[in-house]
Amino acid sequence: MTKKRGRPPATGSPRQQKRSRRNTGIPGWLLPAAVVVVLAVIAVVVVAVSQGGSTSSSRPSPTAATGQTVDGIQCETHEQVLFHIHAHLAIFVNGQEEQVPPGIGIPDPQVQQTQGGPFVASGSCFYWLHTHATDGIIHIEAPAQRTFTLGNLYDIWGQPLSASRAGGDTGQVIAYVDGKRFDGDPRTIPLGAHTVIQLDVGTDVPFRPYTFAPNV
Repeated sequence: MTKKRGRPPATGSPRQQKRSRRNTGIPGWLLPAAVVVVLAVIAVVVVAVSQGGSTSSSRPSPTAATGQTVDGIQCETHEQVLFHIHAHLAIFVNGQEEQVPPGIGIPDPQVQQTQGGPFVASGSCFYWLHTHATDGIIHIEAPAQRTFTLGNLYDIWGQPLSASRAGGDTGQVIAYVDGKRFDGDPRTIPLGAHTVIQLDVGTDVPFRPYTFAPNV
């Protein structure tokens, strides 16, 4: 006589068996949406961490003057001609010359392309210290004679200047004025008629003379 095969004996108590069959997870129709949400949260966390790391190590960008008075220097609707002189600035960073940008001290610059390169012909106003082109010439045009400094120009430009920093470049700042080493604070360098200024950041570059055009 053969024995009938039945179900295998159940293990555990009836309560445990009932609990094991209870649905304690996410309903099947919600699983795809749940996966998407989890992936989105992970992506947001990764982006936030990466951005946080980059901003913590970077410095905020300086802001150029937009018309407000800076160091007592106003922004006029027209260029002043009563006191009108020019100086020249050259900047070298680790031995490489950096271009002094046109439009310093001219908010909302209107740029024209010329044979000599871009030229800022107009803007919303003109500070008494400004640049028109990439030639490094600083235009000093004020309603009265006054001694301006290189620090005034950098303040209008919205860039830092110290013995260890010039604009966005850091390192020892070596200054030359008319061919002679300037040992003081570079911010205090006076802007005189046809003053030739050279700033070397990081590497000392021999002074390079500059010759002004006859009509400048």
